[in-house]
Amino acid sequence: MDKHPALVVHSEQPFNAGPPPALLREQYITPTSVFFVRNHGAIPTVDVEPYRLVVRGQVLRPLALTLAELRAEFPATTLAATLQCAGLRRSELFMVKPIPGELGWEADAISTAEWRGVALAAVLEAAGLEQDAGHVAFLGLDTVARQGQSFGFGGSLPLHKALMREVLLAYEMNGAPLSPVHGFPLRVIAPGYIGARSVKWLGEIVVQSEPSDNYFQQHAYKLFPPEVDATTVDWSQGEMLGQLKVNAVICEPGADTMLTAGSVPVRGYAIGTAGQSIELVEVSADGGVTWKSASLTSPRQPWTWSFWEAELTLPAGRHELVVRARDVTGDIQPADIASQWNVKGYMNTAWQRVAVTVS
Repeated sequence: MDKHPALVVHSEQPFNAGPPPALLREQYITPTSVFFVRNHGAIPTVDVEPYRLVVRGQVLRPLALTLAELRAEFPATTLAATLQCAGLRRSELFMVKPIPGELGWEADAISTAEWRGVALAAVLEAAGLEQDAGHVAFLGLDTVARQGQSFGFGGSLPLHKALMREVLLAYEMNGAPLSPVHGFPLRVIAPGYIGARSVKWLGEIVVQSEPSDNYFQQHAYKLFPPEVDATTVDWSQGEMLGQLKVNAVICEPGADTMLTAGSVPVRGYAIGTAGQSIELVEVSADGGVTWKSASLTSPRQPWTWSFWEAELTLPAGRHELVVRARDVTGDIQPADIASQWNVKGYMNTAWQRVAVTVS
């Protein structure tokens, strides 16, 4: 596996790893070697010769496409898009209350790549949709074990999102064929949605009237209010996660960094709700009492993060740096991290706080 040696490994089996925030912030398009990895099972070996992408369900013309047919028969599309795990910044929620059994993702479960593939909408148009179609489900060729059963990782998108031209069936990442760890030979790219909907090692597309019945749609990736804990959770309830929410992160300086008094550069990234562009990022050197607008230093375009930076003047002492963002729709982040705690540790979008010491 050709991954940068600085990646922080959160688990070996299955392999899950992310880059230190300062490394992540170095390039707007994340090199493939630095791009974070989220897996729920072993990485499958897929032989491209017998491989077929099956399209079935509520379609008029079921399909079974080779990778070569997919590339030859449908127009290619290239799109820069950010993928983010729903567990981004979970480690901060650990400080509110423990979340047993979940990976301690920090600000590393996010990356941006240039993807090339075909629009999912074009394939669905070729298959033809029946009138009752409402969701498009995906099933991977990997094998995961949960609750005494083995199955492929799966999830779905509502039909209206699946028909948007930004949703791709990608076969290339950053100008090269997908590597096994990133979904070879084919994966979904669903910009603006949690990474779990961008299913890797794609084997089947099923058009249906209801959301996917896969474990990872119906059980794992659900959001519950803070008062629900492991002893009271009802997995038949809860919100199925979908669209991302506005978020901002400080990548430099890191937590507990020792700094020299004077002008200190502060840098990070921000992402908008459902892939919308970021309009404003503000940083504070006094725990959120006063704020300074940061400069946006990357293109303001949908489906990707924005890089930002600011200069803060810090005297000697202990300081709490804080960041918050607003996107073009007006969505903002909540201040209180306790309001974000949930039994699975998903979707932490509270103001991020980083303590530093200045000498």
